[in-house]
Amino acid sequence: MRSGVRVGIDIGTVRIGVARSDRDGYLATPVETVDRGSENPIGQLVSLIAELEAIEVIVGLPLSLNGSHTASTEDALVMARELAQNSSVPVRLVDERLTTVSAHSALRAAGKKQKQTRSVIDQVAAVMILQHALDSERSSGNLPGKDISEFPAQS
Repeated sequence: MRSGVRVGIDIGTVRIGVARSDRDGYLATPVETVDRGSENPIGQLVSLIAELEAIEVIVGLPLSLNGSHTASTEDALVMARELAQNSSVPVRLVDERLTTVSAHSALRAAGKKQKQTRSVIDQVAAVMILQHALDSERSSGNLPGKDISEFPAQS
């Protein structure tokens, strides 16, 4: 397992959840939620990535249940490309099907009402995305997901 902090990102239409790992890549924890409507969300993310001295960014790739691309998939790819262009850190994408649903279930099981979870749901989803990537790398010895370069830009 490589040493260094990884940053996990869950890209939503309204908010972007951010998580980080410890230096040894064992545990993902929530960091913050970035408002998509803010002046420069990519700049905020790039600053966080630099501040955390991340070695890699893991972005959740929302696919449909049958694995095909959706409008959300394309949105995540556009943002991941922007992150890659504005940061010197490699950006990888991992399948995040049902992550937000799982995050809602986990918070509900913890006794939180939906209204109480709006501010943290995206962070919880980012934690789940990153933790899955960390566990995958640890068990397989391979880098998680796919590098952004494996997703050519649509013309």
